[in-house]
Amino acid sequence: MSQRGRQETGAFLVEGEKAIKQIAENRPNDIIEIVTVESSSRSFSDHPVRVVTEKQFNSISPAKTPQGTMAIVRMPEEINTDELPESAGSKVLLLEDIQDPGNVGTIIRTAVAFGFDGAILSDKCADPFSPKCVQSTAGTVLSLWIRRTTDHLKLADRLKMKGFSLIVADVNGTDDVRILSSNNRLVLSLCNESSGPSVQLMKLSDQVVGIPIDRSKAESLNVAICGAICMYLSTTECNDSVADPESF
Repeated sequence: MSQRGRQETGAFLVEGEKAIKQIAENRPNDIIEIVTVESSSRSFSDHPVRVVTEKQFNSISPAKTPQGTMAIVRMPEEINTDELPESAGSKVLLLEDIQDPGNVGTIIRTAVAFGFDGAILSDKCADPFSPKCVQSTAGTVLSLWIRRTTDHLKLADRLKMKGFSLIVADVNGTDDVRILSSNNRLVLSLCNESSGPSVQLMKLSDQVVGIPIDRSKAESLNVAICGAICMYLSTTECNDSVADPESF
C-alpha cells in the first residue's frame, strides 16, 4: 500500500503473526481484517479473516519474502494533527528529518521498550506506517502516540512550556549524556545523520549531549544506535549505574 493509499484509506499493513499479535494485544479494535493464505494458521479468530491464495497474497504483500499472514490496521486519526494528546506522558521522542524507514522503525521499537510515551516526527521523516518502518517496529508502532507534522518544533515548545526539558543528541554535542538520567520530563531529539539538528532546534534546545566514542576509529554512530544508548540512559533502572563517572 502506497503512502497515498494509506492516507486515502486511513489504514496500513502489518505482516507476520508476531507483529500482528503485538498490535492485537495493544489495539485490538484497530485491526480491520486479517488476510491469510489457505495454508496459514488461523490464530486470529477474534477478527474478520479473509483467506486468499498464495499468488493473491504475494501480489498484495510488499515484503520480498511474504510471510503468509497480514493485517489491515486502522491508522490513528490524529497522526497528522498539530495537537498533543491530553496526557503526553513523561518521555517523548522528537525525530527531525530522519529519512531512513528502517532507522525510524527501530527507534520507535526501542522507545517503546524503554518506556517512552510518544514520538513527534517532522514531516521530512520517513512515514512511520510505511511497510519497512512498520516491519522494523516489530508491531510496536501503535504502542505509543505519534505525530508527524511540519510544526514539530512548535509541539516541542509546547512540551517545554509544560515543564519538559528538550535535550538534543548530536555528534558534536558537548553536554554530558548522563544528564538524561536526571530528567523526569524529557523530550529527546534525534536528527538526520548527515545534516544534524536544524538551527531552530538548536536554539530551542536546553542541552545538546554527545556520546563519547573513539573518533580515530569511527566518525559517528548510526542514529538508531545513538538513540538506543540515550533512551537506555534515560530509564530510572540505570540511574544508579550512570551516577558514578567511573561506571560509564
